[in-house]
Amino acid sequence: MATSSPGVTPGSTSGRTAEPEDELAHRLAPPRGADELDTPQDEAHPGPRFINRELSWLEFNARVLALAEDATVPLLERVKFLAIYSTNLDEFFQVRVSGLQEQRGAGVTGTAAPDGMTPAEQLEAIRERVLQLQGRVDRTLVQELLPALESERIRVEPWSALSTEDRMFLSDQFRESMFPVLTPLSVDPAHPFPYISSLSLNLAAIVRDPMTGDRRFARVKVPPLLPRFFAMPDGERFVPLEQVIAAHLDSLFPGMEIHEHHVFRVTRDADIELEEEEADDLLDAIESVLRRRRRGALPVRLEIAPDMSPEVRELLIRELDLEDSQVFVSQGLLDLGGLSALHALDRPDLRFEPWAPVTQARLAREEAGRVDLFKVLRDTDVLVHHPYDSFGTSVEAFVEQAAADPNVLAIKQSLYRTSGRESAIIRSLSRAAEAGKQVVALVELKARFDEEANITWARALEQSGVHVVYGMVGLKTHAKALLVVRREGAGIRRYAHVGTGNYNAVTARLYEDVGLLSADPELGQDLSELFNGLTGYSRQRDFRKLVVAPAGVRPTILELIKREAKAPDGEIVLKMNSLVDADMIEALYEASIAGASVSLIVRGICCLRPGVPGMSETIRVRSIVGRYLEHSRIFRFGSRERGRDHYIGSADLMPRNLDRRVEAVAPVTDPHLQVRLDEILEVCREDDTLAWELDPDAGWTKVPTTRGVDAQMRLQELAMERARGER
Repeated sequence: MATSSPGVTPGSTSGRTAEPEDELAHRLAPPRGADELDTPQDEAHPGPRFINRELSWLEFNARVLALAEDATVPLLERVKFLAIYSTNLDEFFQVRVSGLQEQRGAGVTGTAAPDGMTPAEQLEAIRERVLQLQGRVDRTLVQELLPALESERIRVEPWSALSTEDRMFLSDQFRESMFPVLTPLSVDPAHPFPYISSLSLNLAAIVRDPMTGDRRFARVKVPPLLPRFFAMPDGERFVPLEQVIAAHLDSLFPGMEIHEHHVFRVTRDADIELEEEEADDLLDAIESVLRRRRRGALPVRLEIAPDMSPEVRELLIRELDLEDSQVFVSQGLLDLGGLSALHALDRPDLRFEPWAPVTQARLAREEAGRVDLFKVLRDTDVLVHHPYDSFGTSVEAFVEQAAADPNVLAIKQSLYRTSGRESAIIRSLSRAAEAGKQVVALVELKARFDEEANITWARALEQSGVHVVYGMVGLKTHAKALLVVRREGAGIRRYAHVGTGNYNAVTARLYEDVGLLSADPELGQDLSELFNGLTGYSRQRDFRKLVVAPAGVRPTILELIKREAKAPDGEIVLKMNSLVDADMIEALYEASIAGASVSLIVRGICCLRPGVPGMSETIRVRSIVGRYLEHSRIFRFGSRERGRDHYIGSADLMPRNLDRRVEAVAPVTDPHLQVRLDEILEVCREDDTLAWELDPDAGWTKVPTTRGVDAQMRLQELAMERARGER
């Protein structure tokens, strides 16, 4: 979503706003305070009614790993999926596992999770599953990917296999570009054990002083700014950086004997809590959290190679205050996220065929110049589907045109994650402010792992004259919303965009998302009031069309599910990233018991058990995992005969989205656009190439390929037909 608030003191001169906690917490509605790990369990429904959230996430990552194992996937894409699996798992340990370890450390022995597992039971099950997956990772890398890469003249070459000439070349490179940035740190009475930064690759060495015979432990950090793999002059061989450094440890410890050396990696807790009620300035508070994350987070995982000696292993466990259960041994390389460097090689023959997003016919440039987007939207709503539809010629063009139009009075936009200061949207907002327009950017500082980047470009926006608001105390602002206010004739007209994805040009080419562009007056007025609530004092909860969390999304979705449960031809189709919320799952169970057809397309976590007799017999769950990350949320209620209600928005059905975030969900009422949403849902339901199905026992099974329907390829074809005006 993940998946990843702001405020300020009254009278602040920084352009930010902050308000008393009691006002902020009730602007839209008081959050329920539920969490994925502490959602109350209905005593009438024991644990087996739910799948554990953390284990379900691991099964999603297993589906990513399956793409790395799939021989029909282009070779460098398989390498990329293995890197994604690794970085996904890093974040899982940083956030989810760290939280469970904290609960266990605090003595929590109860079962707060709906599935009934205690923190200790979850940690044990997680370790068992991760070890199983690690075996698959090692086999895939060592037995399949590395040999296949070598057959394509791409070799990950160990130092031991290099010729004397190769070693001389790397020794020269070591002296010139590596040695100056390395800092060996010894451990002795004058030097305490060093802080090991999270996710850094390190060398542990045992060195001996030949004069005294003393043996000491030393640590060398592999600099993250250097390439993970050092390219040889032939452009075909790549040597792991840690092996080059290890071969030159005698240069770092001159006069000492290097008795042994080992690679290791530490993962630390990245989910440091922010006490917002104690923060006078939320920006300063976030920066303080970032400093604590860098220097004060507790270790949660130690990754080592199998040849590490018991002496070094025990020393690391002791100094890092870990348990044996937190140690994971890898037979291959550590830090497989670094394999993304190989994916970047100029070998298009080993990648997916490039896809260039298209421009819908109605948004295409006119002969005299660019299309007038305001005129288009006055005539009809537009649905954009990324990455099939171009982000640049739709959303970015909309903001750019608004910034340049002298009749535009104001632009207001929520920004959760962007592609940084070089983003076309950021540039357009800056130009609009410099031209004297009222520009408001609501920046969510608590977008996990993007906090620092968001602070940097948000300050640049402020320098351009943009009024930057750093979110709300107690709630993350996760809504994807954009409002343009334009003077037309004797009055004003509002133009809106509500989407499922971030305003990020990079991820718009990698994530599947939908967005609605509209000049609907009621939707525009709703967005005006939403932004007023986010930037000022307001208790607005009732909107005309927009459905807003935390006040409105939960009751609205529950009511629609209950409506379908009562209908003789009840039908529910939901596409989302995650389904975790216990109340939503129970409502879907009740709809199934009543006979409604329930089809769920859940990319990641799903805690619902489908196909269980007497509970969920009419529920089917599938997951689409492919070259694009399925990220859109599309909710459809109703049958063809009775009519259907369609919604798109930013909210997954998780307690955090429903109760502790500002989310925006918009109805799609244009019949032509409803047909497009139906098309997306049906293509996903027909897929038998990328799809997996969830079993009642919580296992995922690959859908057998019979017709060869690849949802993502099919949606590319449909986008091209639409661009040619054929649809």
